[in-house]
Amino acid sequence: MKTETVRAGEFLVSEANGSRSRESVTLTGGPYLPGQVLGVVTASGKYTAYASGASNGTETAVAVLYGPADGSAADVSAVVIARDAEVSEALLTGADADAITDLAAAGIIPR
Repeated sequence: MKTETVRAGEFLVSEANGSRSRESVTLTGGPYLPGQVLGVVTASGKYTAYASGASNGTETAVAVLYGPADGSAADVSAVVIARDAEVSEALLTGADADAITDLAAAGIIPR
């Protein structure tokens, strides 16, 4: 049986016109699939998986990865949804109640 993963942007319900919702960032860690909830490492400014129990900045969810990316061997450039969007909560990876609250504060509204 073949299992499909989430496709780039599949988690988006709606977003602002043009590229207003998207941002290019430096991603570390991975590999990550579209819909991965991300935080920012305060010391480096690099994005990586949201981690609720962390104390390095990644305990705050700030964005959702748009497409697949792997920064495990070396940092990579990646596109994220950072504001003005609605997303399908069911298609997000790594989201807990605190992440949902953080994302909503950033203008990323889970549905």
